Amino acid sequence: MSVVYTVTAVGAQALDPKEGRTDIPLEYRRLLSLISAGGHIDVLRGRLRRFTDQMIDDWLRELQDLKMIEAKPAGKLDDFTFSGRRPPRLPALLDEDSRQLAKTAVVAGATLLRSGSYIAHERVANLRPLDKLPSDTMILLVEDDPDQATLGQLRLKLAGYQVRTVERAKHLSRNLREDRRPHLVLLDVMLPDGNGFELLAKLRASPEFATLPVVMLTAKTQLADIHNGLALGADGYITKPYSKQQLAEVIGRVLKQARLH
Repeated sequence: MSVVYTVTAVGAQALDPKEGRTDIPLEYRRLLSLISAGGHIDVLRGRLRRFTDQMIDDWLRELQDLKMIEAKPAGKLDDFTFSGRRPPRLPALLDEDSRQLAKTAVVAGATLLRSGSYIAHERVANLRPLDKLPSDTMILLVEDDPDQATLGQLRLKLAGYQVRTVERAKHLSRNLREDRRPHLVLLDVMLPDGNGFELLAKLRASPEFATLPVVMLTAKTQLADIHNGLALGADGYITKPYSKQQLAEVIGRVLKQARLH
């Protein structure tokens, strides 16, 4: 059963900087901060994908035992849309997490310059392996440039994957609502009615899609952009131009699929 967590008065007091509490462990402060911004269990798992679901569940039970949070059954999910509204604001990162993210972004930037792709290993480590062949795997390509969309679609088909494409943010919600859920989203950053970072933020804030694997497909390799994507929960990066082999390798590693020989 899906549940939603809320911070109690005891938990809010523990988070209040005016209280000057020094006895609240990092794991608790991180969770309390995220719950205060939206506490659906699947959203928390999407935000904290670098930790196992079991670990997150254990920490949540501990916070309940400490009377810092309360749980209630999740209600009906709201209709989702990826255009016409601003992405939700995330709470500021804790100092420890901010320093770690900065280091990871530097490593990711160097890796992208060297090889053209990067896997967010801490997040991917806790994704469940997809027990499907590429021929049974649906990839959703979000790309507005007609040539790039045709090229990406062709390469995905050559790699053996099923593929469907959308070219605008406003079409993404309809595609996800009306068609079967994809196994992975390849998300372009620059779109005519939004950008990939905003879409990623909205996906990670949606209980239904918070844990959906997302790989950014982009020509933007500035450190700030890489940092932003990783902070929002990207599972990987591929820079343009790219090859069929590169595309298949990244998708296979993120979904943990055995390669076809």
